[in-house]
Amino acid sequence: MALRDSATGRRRRQYSVDELEDAARLMRGYNLVALCAAGSGHAGGTLSIMDIAAALYLHTAEHDPKNPDWAGRDRIIWSAGHKAPALYVALGMAGFFPLDKVVTLRKLGSPFQGHPHWLKVPGVEVSTRSLGQGLSIAVGMALAAKIDGRSNKVFCLMGDGEQQEGQVWEAAMEAGHFHLDNLIAVIDCNRLQIDGWVKHVMQVEPLAAKYAAFGWDVLRIDGHNMSQIVDAFHQARAIEHRPVVILADTVKGKGVSFMEDEAGWHGKAPNRDELDNALGELGLCERIPIVTLLENAKHFQMEASHNLDAMMARLPHGSGGTQARP
Repeated sequence: MALRDSATGRRRRQYSVDELEDAARLMRGYNLVALCAAGSGHAGGTLSIMDIAAALYLHTAEHDPKNPDWAGRDRIIWSAGHKAPALYVALGMAGFFPLDKVVTLRKLGSPFQGHPHWLKVPGVEVSTRSLGQGLSIAVGMALAAKIDGRSNKVFCLMGDGEQQEGQVWEAAMEAGHFHLDNLIAVIDCNRLQIDGWVKHVMQVEPLAAKYAAFGWDVLRIDGHNMSQIVDAFHQARAIEHRPVVILADTVKGKGVSFMEDEAGWHGKAPNRDELDNALGELGLCERIPIVTLLENAKHFQMEASHNLDAMMARLPHGSGGTQARP
């Protein structure tokens, strides 16, 4: 279980639990810088799922950043596509591309769009956006792997508010029916969604009992305890004849005091002062080149705007038509 050189079978790098914890903290920082540079995006959920993302991409998943299309790789589906910045920093940390490129998030012409686009970013398996669809896609991939005789695993990352979608339960039923033991779902149970507490919008618990009733093995963990996360993934890979769901209890906005457990940070990006305060709390002000990254993002946008402006049609003065700005 590791970042793998698909040609030789050797590990590219092995992370300890302590190193994974440090990587997750650094990933939170780059995530926040990218959101600040974009001026929009989703802070709360990207922070809550970051420990899981670090463990999955740097320790658990069998994939090769130098060969993203390796047939033997594990597939990872981000059903909660709005958490794409967490996906991008995880891929960057894993070596699919330079991590600092993620700072162009949501800029015109950037491959790092607000929701993941599989044709634009290496390592992205599926373009996702509408909640509730990812588990169905993962079930299809798991079935295909069974038919093709492949041994790879399929991971599907979801949110707890997403469990309000009916399509999730159709897919859960199918996975149980076909005994898809190559399917591992992870639910980021941060208890909040855009409209407030999940239990107030529409209660989804008891998730453990519901998934068990559909024929799944269920593991429940602290989604910020790296040892528990790594152990749960190890257990999940070994379970046979049943799909597995890991219910990860998390805190929305984890790591930044003024974002934690605040629904208002679901779809909000930090301004510069908030970014500095957040990075200070994470102890990253000296480790991340904040000014350079923000300047790079600014120049990327300026160049994109210049190119767009050059493409716009201009009518000569006196033509009677609407004129483009000079």
